[in-house]
Amino acid sequence: MTAWSDELGMRLALDQARVAAAAGEVPVGAVVVKDGQVIATGRNAPIASHDPTAHAEVVALREAARVLGNYRLDGCTLYVTLEPCAMCSGAMLHARVDRVVFGAADPRTGVAGSVLNLFGHPQLNHQTLVTGGVLADECGQLLKDFFKPRRVNADPVREDALRTPDAAFSDLPDYLWQPRYVNDLPSIAGLRMHYLDEGDTDAPLTWLCLHGNPAWSYLYRKMIPVWLAAGHRVVAPDLIGFGKSDKPKKDSFHQFETHRQSLLDLVERLDLQRVVLVVQDWGGILGLTLPMDAPNRYQGLLVMNTTLATGELPLSAGFLAWRDWCQSQPQFDVGKLFARGNRSMTPVETAAYNAPFPDKGFRAALRAFPPMVPEFTDSPGAAISRQALDFWRNDWQGQSFMAIGQQDPVLGEPVMRQLQSQIKGCPEPMLLPDAGHFVQEQGRAIAQAAVRHFKP
Repeated sequence: MTAWSDELGMRLALDQARVAAAAGEVPVGAVVVKDGQVIATGRNAPIASHDPTAHAEVVALREAARVLGNYRLDGCTLYVTLEPCAMCSGAMLHARVDRVVFGAADPRTGVAGSVLNLFGHPQLNHQTLVTGGVLADECGQLLKDFFKPRRVNADPVREDALRTPDAAFSDLPDYLWQPRYVNDLPSIAGLRMHYLDEGDTDAPLTWLCLHGNPAWSYLYRKMIPVWLAAGHRVVAPDLIGFGKSDKPKKDSFHQFETHRQSLLDLVERLDLQRVVLVVQDWGGILGLTLPMDAPNRYQGLLVMNTTLATGELPLSAGFLAWRDWCQSQPQFDVGKLFARGNRSMTPVETAAYNAPFPDKGFRAALRAFPPMVPEFTDSPGAAISRQALDFWRNDWQGQSFMAIGQQDPVLGEPVMRQLQSQIKGCPEPMLLPDAGHFVQEQGRAIAQAAVRHFKP
């Protein structure tokens, strides 16, 4: 007969954890032992049972109480593969469990010594003994093996952010370029930014393509091939919160200066030279403030349906209506919004715009950006936008090209004509009578005209 040991108890708990993993649950298992006999087992099951309390420990405690006919579990030892959380620890104390033995520590939610020690309070009317670290490596490895294929890559995701799975972006039409990532930009402290970078770094021109809300670099799929065919380089980042970039969970993360600085950091990190700045929507609200910080990097501007939000003029009625609509429709269908102004889009293309946002938890940026547009002279971003306006009026030395989607009710021709008058040397714009706000959906013709316009 095999002598009972803590290692034996933990191996039985590991068996339960493996069953949980096979069912798609986080692999945590538990067993309850009394007098050297297993009287109950449990494994994580909150997903299958639709029960947030169905942790392995709670499941095992319930079964043990049923077997003993008593909710008091005097003389029992509970083995669990992961350090218990506050809920489970409270249940153990309430059940008068004699002893708890756990495997891997949990530095995020463990309350048997990691985050705090709930069992170490002498004021409690029951004292449960705790032993940790039994088969800790095996227990921890099981968790690592479970989560590894669920990660997008080896880069860790910040605790306050989400990352859209790669599978969401599979088989996107006309978007076959290699994804690139950077996760050490100082301004975003460990968040991962995605960007495209195609063409030779020594190309005569580099087209820096900045998208707006609720778009991402997919918006430029019809323009990028034109510039690559001309022998140029194209860099197209996804703003944090959009596309393949990490998505902070809280709306409050999104601040004008944070996003502006992240773009400045990326330009510097990639050491972009001979840049034609390509902007639309928030790509312009942010992007038009960049060149004044490093004017020698930029030699061209391609500007489409955007503005400089200085806070000196009232926001347009169209924008105010858009902002109000976003507040009233927080779960709006992103793809449907694009298709509304671009009726030739296919269902697959429409779905591609929804891909970055699989549920509402990924949509903080979509909620935060409309009210972030500087409305008053003291709004965040307004002062830096006024400095940029002075730069474009007086100091800009490069070439400019403007294209206007005339069906845009928010940043259409009246707004763009005003911006044209503020950009030194900006010629008569290219007008697209059938294009809406997301004018890049008709971008091939714009890109071809821009190649003819800009001379390296």
